[in-house]
Amino acid sequence: MSVQYQITGSAANEIAASVESGVRAGHLAPGRTLPPVRRLAADLGVAPGTVAAAYRRLRERGVVETGGRAGTFVRQRSAFTPAGELTVPDGMVDLVSGEPDVALLPDLDALKPRVDTSHGNYRDGGPCPHLLDLARDRFAADGVRGELTVTSGALDAFERGLAARIEPGDTVAVEEPTWSNGRDLLLSAGYQVTPVAIDGEGPLPSELDAALAAGARAFILTSRGQNPTGAAVSAERAAALRAVVAKHPGVLVIEDDHWGELSQIPLHPVADAAEHWMFVRSVSKPYGPILRCALVAADADTKARVQGRMAMGHGWVSCILQHFVIAAWTDETVAARIGHAGRVYAERQGALREALAERGVDVWGRSGLNLWIPVADETAAVVSLRDAGYAVAPGRAFSFHGDQGIRISTARLDPAHAPAVAEAVARASGPAAPPV
Repeated sequence: MSVQYQITGSAANEIAASVESGVRAGHLAPGRTLPPVRRLAADLGVAPGTVAAAYRRLRERGVVETGGRAGTFVRQRSAFTPAGELTVPDGMVDLVSGEPDVALLPDLDALKPRVDTSHGNYRDGGPCPHLLDLARDRFAADGVRGELTVTSGALDAFERGLAARIEPGDTVAVEEPTWSNGRDLLLSAGYQVTPVAIDGEGPLPSELDAALAAGARAFILTSRGQNPTGAAVSAERAAALRAVVAKHPGVLVIEDDHWGELSQIPLHPVADAAEHWMFVRSVSKPYGPILRCALVAADADTKARVQGRMAMGHGWVSCILQHFVIAAWTDETVAARIGHAGRVYAERQGALREALAERGVDVWGRSGLNLWIPVADETAAVVSLRDAGYAVAPGRAFSFHGDQGIRISTARLDPAHAPAVAEAVARASGPAAPPV
């Protein structure tokens, strides 16, 4: 902890506010360990239970996390430490960003002549009927049916869906390891989070059953291209998960199919097995994050709540953005480009997966932009790969239990370089087999 900053306060809320202030101002940097409960209590002249309560509030708000013997430390991401611009040092290969390859995105400039930019008034806002018609056909082709609406991306849909059905303090079950942005959003919104272990075919049914039986009110899963592992839900796993969901009426299930049109693997939906559900397909990965648009299928009541809350707030997703999606979905050149991009991404991920397997490193990933590699020593692995010229993401941000691992993004990986990357990974820090 910075010597220039002293935590103050005589009550739990004051101590928590002091820590938040230090995090917000940058005096308590991400990863910085906070004083042990008894030491801080002695320094402040308060009972240990008061400090423990402050730390508990900070955990619930997503400001800090507890790492067992490692103590309590400031999270890498919180409502007070937003992610800045990701930079990769010159000369290093970027295997960390996890973002789509801009070179594979469609040319939005070419779509401009087909985009309706005519003015409308407030009463003309809301989901564009033509877009909903197109989405209905696309979803139906994948076996997904329900009431449709539009949100400003996947995270916007998650936040609105959860707010429509559960309360802050309720528990949400999520995949382990999981997408860190989604987890951080849940924590900052005041939800409790419980992990559900996964393998290459998706969440483990027994783990989900235990989480729901213990009181989780909602469950979020990824259909394909799971971040950080690259897992995809198989037909057999989907059937088993649907059976578990059916045993727990009243649970909200949110399914994230962000990989959508890029996937080379068929969809096996799970969410609509629940009474209350949302199926979310963002256009960001195939068509570009700049569009900030996601199509949502849901049960009638959940859809009405989400759309009604939007109408009372910011209103609707820009009709211009919706018309860009319509133009992209009805353009044969764009369709061909998306098909090409999906094959390229699969080739890139597959090249590294196969090169790792040849060196005795087994990974789950079969879809998406990433591979998750358990290692014996995460820090040593990241440093070793950095010294070899490769920037990768440490696993702590993705794991609830602090499992040692690294995430490698294959979004821009030249398949010809896959053997060299795999060789560096195999040398890095004694990769361990993925848990079962």
